[in-house]
Amino acid sequence: MLDDVIETTHDLNLLHVTDYDGAWEGFEPGDPIAGADAAAERLVTVRSLESILDIDGDRDNSGGRVDTDNLADRLERVREAVNDCDDRRDDLRDERRTLDERASAMAPLETLGIDLDLLSGYDSLETSVGQGDEQAVRAALDAAEDIERYETFAEDGVIAVFARPAAGSSDVLEDALVGAEFAAIEVPDAEESPTAYLDDLDDRRAELDRETESVEAELDELREEHGDFLLAAEEQLTIEVEKREIPLAFATTNNAFVAEGWLPTEQFVDLAESLQASVGEHCEVEELERAAYDSSGQVADREPTGPTEPGVGEPETAADGSGNADEQSSGLQPLDDDSESDDSRLEADGGEPSEARRSSSVERSESDGGTETRMGNGEPPVVQKNPKGVRPFELLTKAVGRPSYAEFDPTIILFLTFPLMFGFMIGDVGYGLIYSGIGYWMYTGFDSDTFQRFGAVALAAGISTVVFGVLYGEIFGLHLVSTYLWEGVVGLSHAPIEKGLSPATSYWARTWFVVTALFGVLHLNLAWTFEFIEEYTFHGFADALKETGSWLLALNGLWVFIFSRLFDGSKPDLLFEVFASGEGAAFELGFTGFPSWVGIVGGVAFLVGAGLLVAGPTHELVEIHQVLAHVLSYLRIAAVLLAKAGMAFAVNLLFFGVYATESESGAEWHFALGKMPELNSMYHGHEVIEILGPGLIHQGPLFVALGVLVLIVGHLVVLLLGITSAGIQSIRLEYFEFFTKFYEGSGTTYKPFGYARRFTTDE
Repeated sequence: MLDDVIETTHDLNLLHVTDYDGAWEGFEPGDPIAGADAAAERLVTVRSLESILDIDGDRDNSGGRVDTDNLADRLERVREAVNDCDDRRDDLRDERRTLDERASAMAPLETLGIDLDLLSGYDSLETSVGQGDEQAVRAALDAAEDIERYETFAEDGVIAVFARPAAGSSDVLEDALVGAEFAAIEVPDAEESPTAYLDDLDDRRAELDRETESVEAELDELREEHGDFLLAAEEQLTIEVEKREIPLAFATTNNAFVAEGWLPTEQFVDLAESLQASVGEHCEVEELERAAYDSSGQVADREPTGPTEPGVGEPETAADGSGNADEQSSGLQPLDDDSESDDSRLEADGGEPSEARRSSSVERSESDGGTETRMGNGEPPVVQKNPKGVRPFELLTKAVGRPSYAEFDPTIILFLTFPLMFGFMIGDVGYGLIYSGIGYWMYTGFDSDTFQRFGAVALAAGISTVVFGVLYGEIFGLHLVSTYLWEGVVGLSHAPIEKGLSPATSYWARTWFVVTALFGVLHLNLAWTFEFIEEYTFHGFADALKETGSWLLALNGLWVFIFSRLFDGSKPDLLFEVFASGEGAAFELGFTGFPSWVGIVGGVAFLVGAGLLVAGPTHELVEIHQVLAHVLSYLRIAAVLLAKAGMAFAVNLLFFGVYATESESGAEWHFALGKMPELNSMYHGHEVIEILGPGLIHQGPLFVALGVLVLIVGHLVVLLLGITSAGIQSIRLEYFEFFTKFYEGSGTTYKPFGYARRFTTDE
């Protein structure tokens, strides 16, 4: 029944097969079906031919499915034709390389200007041609006792030596030149001048190029004629090899085989009915285990569903008695499009089912104990099913690892926070449009799924940068958006938020350090909350409280203490100013700090969290500093924001120049986009108190040209450093500060046994 079971299961393309690990007594891994080696060899041949012909696997098969009848005979004919062309092409290329080497070696001989037949072939003279120092060569020849006479001809470091050995001596010239600065050159066996010899080489190389082009044309014809056939043959042979080698994953005896794997629960019946129709009572299909969900959508249990005695009973239902559990809502969805399904693992026995199980000495897992019948570690495979716009960010998640079946898929959080951090740090309409353009080009210009996803991530980061650029009112570091939009159209006195480089608005810079620290607190709270939910789901509240609740208490307790008025004089004033009211408050929320008693509560919560770590995972107590250090790590967001803003400011200062005016709130900086005003003059009702830079654009044509170069190169540097610094810092915070709190990424991709045909049919 083995062949029929394999054919049926493969056609369904549902079962993610588990490899047998050899742990069952009396069972051995199966052997490949006869013909597996021959099919594998043909598959290697096909892929080799596709490589030679440079056949694109994504080519359009507009002609419909390809007939692979008489595959072996046609494949042999194609192989002979392609290999013949490829061998001829290789021979031509080898000869071409040899001629190129000869031509390269002839350059020194051409410099020397002596006909080739005069450089060798003498009976009484020994000759050698090479590159070196003529004086050193002559000194070596003078010292040689076996050389009676010699003569040298030199030109631009190329030396020809003619030597007559002393009577009774031979082969002495090479020995005489061993210690000299001299590198010999092989002289070809020819009679013409070096120039004529090179001309002959050029003629032959041109002839070889024409012959190579002819062979390439033959290969192009073969590609057009047999390309679809080879793709179809690859598909057919891949399927054949898969089918013939799959028994290696089965547990077998002389009379039976066991195949185990995972598939969507609601399709269990499809598999069972198909096998029943194919082999009847010779095969039994049983549901052994179900990865169930709880009411919150988390994986709640992995319950055995097999019969309590071997060969008896029907699969049990899920915990709720429905036979289907609830859909998981964490981002890891069931393995099919039906939101009401979950996953099951199945086992198929060949031969008479009851007899096979009795003879194998394998018992089913039972609620009251029994022998485990799982083939491997039993982890269900995973399909990430995120919304379409979120899917490109799976690229960043998979860089750490695919989520396991019981883990929350953090892709949606990456989708929300990575562009947010990136855009906040750069915050410029001009840079954002360039990032968006690069991302769109990658998304639409490449066939590679990886490049497309990377392009989508870049596009999202660029759009976020544009949005923050509008809020900051900046384009390439200039406040033109603020001037024309927020002040000219909306009627505000400045942009909604600012970066804080100007002395009058420096309080914004202090604000961003506080805001990014609070963002870090929120981000880490989210991470440890995910971990708390997972711990609670699988180990209960007590373990969750000790393992993860301890960190939540310590984190929030410490930062409540920090933002309280307890020990007021020892804390930075900016903690209580940025959300207060009046001067120095970027966001006037009236917050001037928690009362002292709230700080005491926060301190107690921190100590309770540390105490829970002592009672639980004591070894983690040495890392209690994370609740401070990892939050402070988020200050790098504000640091990059100010660094990039400062670099763009410096570039614009060099080109346009900057002057400062006195205002009620302090000194304000302005770029001299038009004429540079004079010192102490009035500008829009304010006195010009300082010229920070005259600007290259205001100093004559030569300086304008230099300024344009500075402007372009400078902004390119800021653009590139923005990608590296903002991108790296954002992804570092995601991976190190965020992911390490709850995410392992040890999941297995759902790869069902089967094949989606494109070039062949299963008829």
